[in-house]
Amino acid sequence: MKHFLPTTRKELEYLGWDYIDVILITGDAYIDHPSFGTAIIGRLLQREGLRVAILPQPNWQDDLRDFKKLGTPRYFFGITAGNMDSMINHYTAYNRLRSDDAYTAGNQAGFRPDYATVVYSKIVKELYPNIPVIIGGVEASMRRFSHYDFWSDTFRPSILVDSGADFLVYGMAEKPMQKIAQLIKSNQFSKENVQKVPQIVFFDLHRPISNEELALFSYKEELENKKNYAKNFCTFERESNKQQQRVITQNYGDKVLVQNPPYPTLSSDELDDFALFDEMMYTPHPKYLKRGEIPAWEMIKNSITIHRGCFGGCSFCAIAAHQGKYVASRSEDSILQEVKHLTEQSYFKGHITDLGGPSANMYQIKGQNEKHCVDCHRYSCIFPSICKNLKRDHKPLLRLYQQALKIKNVKSLTIGSGIRYDLLLTQDEKIDKKYALTAYFEEVVKSHVSGRLKVAPEHTVPHVLQTMRKPNFDTFLLFYNKFLQLSKKSNKNQQLIPYFISGHPNCTILDMKQLTKDVTKNRLITEQAQGFTPTPMTYATAMYYLGYDPYTGKTVYSAKKTEEKKAQNKYFRLEP
Repeated sequence: MKHFLPTTRKELEYLGWDYIDVILITGDAYIDHPSFGTAIIGRLLQREGLRVAILPQPNWQDDLRDFKKLGTPRYFFGITAGNMDSMINHYTAYNRLRSDDAYTAGNQAGFRPDYATVVYSKIVKELYPNIPVIIGGVEASMRRFSHYDFWSDTFRPSILVDSGADFLVYGMAEKPMQKIAQLIKSNQFSKENVQKVPQIVFFDLHRPISNEELALFSYKEELENKKNYAKNFCTFERESNKQQQRVITQNYGDKVLVQNPPYPTLSSDELDDFALFDEMMYTPHPKYLKRGEIPAWEMIKNSITIHRGCFGGCSFCAIAAHQGKYVASRSEDSILQEVKHLTEQSYFKGHITDLGGPSANMYQIKGQNEKHCVDCHRYSCIFPSICKNLKRDHKPLLRLYQQALKIKNVKSLTIGSGIRYDLLLTQDEKIDKKYALTAYFEEVVKSHVSGRLKVAPEHTVPHVLQTMRKPNFDTFLLFYNKFLQLSKKSNKNQQLIPYFISGHPNCTILDMKQLTKDVTKNRLITEQAQGFTPTPMTYATAMYYLGYDPYTGKTVYSAKKTEEKKAQNKYFRLEP
């Protein structure tokens, strides 16, 4: 009989457990569903034969009884801030404290600390100094090297320094955590062996210099001269965009930070194996029933993730640095099995709200000749132009939609993920037909839009778009007009809702004024512009911090004062 992973002493007693192998601590409520990283890792470790308990949203402000109630794990604590960076979760782009938290029951704020990974890790290291701590998730992953921290307005060292954790798993963590579990099962779980696992970051006290490794300027050198951070950023980004990466090191005085290369992009079989939907309860833990709905769960409970990774390369986005540039896709069979599993849930009413990923339409897209991708370090496969080697075939996605709709009790399927519209446009009729670009677009407009389709041109001004690594606004207008034509052809009264960003590096008040004019001229239906938030390790944040482009050295203006940022945002009008 399936059960939730235990979260309390009473649940441990119910299961008859007299010990725990691993305790996972998270800043989110415990939702046993494959859209939530803690549940995935917990179930994966359980499948490997370990006893795993979850400690969700422990109280860090009292006598720390939550951190003590489950006892001491035999092997390690795994710590994550949750599905979101805790600082983005807590604060707006203007550094104002939010009053809600979508990953908490009742949408209540205040159930996790600022810099949650660091806070949890320090507490655990104090209470259990002899138990290894492994941190992961997006907050740790995007702070694995030195970085600019917007919220404190300081240049910070690797999060391993502040947290005191023993290891950091970056990116999507299934493979490295599976390997660590296998080390435990074979009685080989040791510091030395974990340091050999791919996709791990750690400090080494006695590391010989190797010509095969990629050495960054030291943290001290970055603090002394921003130009050294600029060079480090470019070096790191280029290396991270390759399929085959080197070990990256950075000196911290008496110790060296070491990042092992990541595992290769997962195959469909591997990603299918990590889907885990039939091993989970597929719902939040019942402890939250009286506290109210969890908005993040309500948003995704009728959706299914079909791929991960993104080759878009947008300046402000952290997805590629965390999930990888190369797309990993589940098989059609695995996805359809999960669709069937979804239809068996009591809350399912017939409407699948998304089959998607970081972008809706990157499913199974990769290089035609993948040998050409091995040493490529382009930050994007589609900007400033679409790579000639990119096989942007939308037929598998079309077929997936059609097959999903044939499953009993599925009444409708809409697309909730953003569509990367430049992938669908071409002047070449042969390419259009070969990759089913118009056919896919037409099918989406006809059958898979829930009244409004959201896309993200982000801006209208050429030099801002260039800095964002986004296509020209004329490309969006081509897509917009085609959407209107196809909607009319299908007798659908539907809206296309563009998303925009204010306050991005290289964007001025005059640029926002021009954006407003462009929106008005083209009679676009718009929503509020999102303010730019500098998130660690992105190209846009590097420009924001440095004041110039790290690649070219060219000065880049950024609105830094709250008044400047709000002034830009106010120029964007909600209606044309």
